[in-house]
Amino acid sequence: MLSAKSLFQEIHDNDESFRLFCSIAASGEAQGGWENGRIAALIPDSRRHLAPKVVRHGADEDKHGRIFTALLRKRGLEPSEVPEDTDYTMLLEGLGIGLAHEKLRADESLSERDIITYLAHSRVTEQRASEEMVMLLKVFGDHPEIGRAVRMISNDEDNHLAYCHEELLRLAREGHGRTIQALLRECALAEIRVYRDVSLAVMGRMGTILGWSRLRAGLLALGIHGRYVYERLGGWRRMVSLKMPERRDALGGRTGGPAPEFA
Repeated sequence: MLSAKSLFQEIHDNDESFRLFCSIAASGEAQGGWENGRIAALIPDSRRHLAPKVVRHGADEDKHGRIFTALLRKRGLEPSEVPEDTDYTMLLEGLGIGLAHEKLRADESLSERDIITYLAHSRVTEQRASEEMVMLLKVFGDHPEIGRAVRMISNDEDNHLAYCHEELLRLAREGHGRTIQALLRECALAEIRVYRDVSLAVMGRMGTILGWSRLRAGLLALGIHGRYVYERLGGWRRMVSLKMPERRDALGGRTGGPAPEFA
């Protein structure tokens, strides 16, 4: 049966495919943690009120990376190297999306435009992250081994998405609406292409590890291409709309210290 549940259950049940899946996830979250940490350090004085929320965002991403690594080690596995064609974050940067790591490694304060770019990039990528975690929640939400981790990460991703909506709406009210919409559109159109390419690369490797038939691998690839067509024809618009979230001040009211973890 070709379904998300059977697919992810198969990946989970095999040590090598689980190792690859968690390694890719841990690497991406760790990169996100570093990026947010640098953005918080370089945030301009005009936006200093955002710094604690950016720190919180980064702390959550770091926590997620540690969680995926802990899941591996609970099964006696070590993280593997992440293939370049599965590195979602760096592939987006290669297309000029988000803030370049070179800029973040420098010691110059970010500009107002940089902060808008960061939030627009985050709004799009957190949409994807939230949707991915909802899917994993349906498959593993009650799983005795990883259910708690999935529930925690899913809740955090929803908080991150709510934060991006709220802060971008605040900036739009200040007169940055056209810039925000242009950046959101650019990011969304690039993201759906990168997501397609990364999905094909990841599933290609999973198929090799798990010995999928050419028919099954072909059907999965067809499904990935089909999703891209849907998103290119209009599905991307869900990633650029802005509305006031039900979760207000989702990253406020907490310090930037260590977040609680499942392990």
